[in-house]
Amino acid sequence: MGLDLNACLTTDEVLTYLKVTPRTIYRLIRSGELPALRIGRQWRFRRADLDAWIERQRAGASL
Repeated sequence: MGLDLNACLTTDEVLTYLKVTPRTIYRLIRSGELPALRIGRQWRFRRADLDAWIERQRAGASL
C-alpha cells in the first residue's frame, strides 16, 4: 500500500482544518504529537491520521 499524496494535506490545509497558527503546527510536529511526513522541504499530513489525533485529544480532555 503506497502513500496517496492526493489524500494528504499540506501545512496550509492543516492550518485551516485545525484553525491553529503555523507555530502551533510546527511545535506539534517537533514534539512528535502530530503525525506528519516530510517530503523534501514540505510536510504532508494524512487526514485519517489527523482525525485520529483529534479523537485522542478529545478523549484525553474528557478524562
